[in-house]
Amino acid sequence: MNTEPLVPEIVPEITLPQRSVLAQKLDQGFVLLTGIFGIGVAFILISIVITVAVEAYPAISKFGLDFLFSSKWDVTRDNYGVLPQVYGTIVSSFIALLISVPIGVFIAIFLSEDFNFLPSKVQKILVFLVELLAAIPSVVYGLWGIFVLIPILKPFGDFLYSNFKWFPLFSTPLSGTGMLPAATVLAIMILPTIAAISREALISVPKDMRQASMGLGATRWETIIQVLIPASFSGIVGAVMLALGRAMGETMAVTMLIGNASDINFSILAPSNSIAAKLANEFAEAGGLQVSALMYAALVLFGLTLFVNILAELLIMRVQKI
Repeated sequence: MNTEPLVPEIVPEITLPQRSVLAQKLDQGFVLLTGIFGIGVAFILISIVITVAVEAYPAISKFGLDFLFSSKWDVTRDNYGVLPQVYGTIVSSFIALLISVPIGVFIAIFLSEDFNFLPSKVQKILVFLVELLAAIPSVVYGLWGIFVLIPILKPFGDFLYSNFKWFPLFSTPLSGTGMLPAATVLAIMILPTIAAISREALISVPKDMRQASMGLGATRWETIIQVLIPASFSGIVGAVMLALGRAMGETMAVTMLIGNASDINFSILAPSNSIAAKLANEFAEAGGLQVSALMYAALVLFGLTLFVNILAELLIMRVQKI
């Protein structure tokens, strides 16, 4: 029998391997590279604004703020105003959001993986098809709007005009191109952006919140409306703002469908215009002060998108405080 005293075995201390010098250099390089890219994006944005502002300076110095409140666009007399285009840009984008935001958020909820509205394989196929809409060129949307959408909307426009022509929004007949077809196509074009980003925002909500709501006795729709949508509100607002930016800056499809009128008509069935459509129609043949006026219009469009994004950030900050 072994009577030797038990001696505890000495286990060598295990230490975490120190990071190699190469890994530290790679981390520092990655931070430096991302910083350079961030500064580069800011530099590109500032350079674009400066370039447009310099080119627009002759029109700014001649017309001043009257450019924003004038409806005249007389190339022969070099007298320019952009009020109809500003009106058309804002109204067409607003109508597009009215159509696409409820539909886009509903699609995002319907394609969410947590509530099992559809089998997983079917959901993936539908998500792919919705996102595929964003890859269709805008000129194709314009052609589809001319040959398919306008004939579909024509009876609807005739009905609105026949029964509600006393109301300013329907005071003219839909003869073909106009505000309503352009806004409808814009709604379809921005729908994938709203649906995809809203879906990601809904999925990113912690599962514990869903389970807690359901455990307290809330129904599926009560959980969606009272828990998920408020929790993902900032992401949904971000999706709407990205969609609004595309709607305001969309050129080809709007140019083909909006009618390119040079006056303001409050009827959504009448032809209208937008800043992007004005630039697309006239910039190639412009010269002299007209080029500066078009640059001034582009600067106004940039200011509109900046203003809308600032309002969105303030709204998100206010909601997060609540």
